[in-house]
Amino acid sequence: MNLSNLKPAAGSVKKRKRIGRGPGSGLGGTSTRGHKGQKSRSGYSKKIGFEGGQMPIQRRLPKYGFKNINRVEYKAVNLETLQQLADARQLAKIGLPELVDSGFISSKHLVKILAKGAVTSALEITAHAFSKTAEEAIVKAGGTVIKL
Repeated sequence: MNLSNLKPAAGSVKKRKRIGRGPGSGLGGTSTRGHKGQKSRSGYSKKIGFEGGQMPIQRRLPKYGFKNINRVEYKAVNLETLQQLADARQLAKIGLPELVDSGFISSKHLVKILAKGAVTSALEITAHAFSKTAEEAIVKAGGTVIKL
């Protein structure tokens, strides 16, 4: 075997269809485009969302809502989750690195502590935001709250 006798596998290569090369080819005349109309012309390209002249859906439906550019999204973590984490790893301080290591958040998330569940041990908790009831529950259990 050498380069001069290599060829592709049988049936893997097809000859291209040569259209518009006269009536003798069987593909002349309208060149597979049918008769007349916008789609038969050169340069035709359908506009995105065009529905044949019918009022397109993006114009039939009303506009609504807006996106607040000042919104700050927090990842919620509950007190019960923090207590389970503290019990499992024997932690007294819980911050962002511990939450990332345990898989509750990603390093790019902002964290807000919410008051679902209860804290039984005195924990030092660091987060971006706390709900009032969560903050009260942590302090009541003898812990401290550090806002970033």
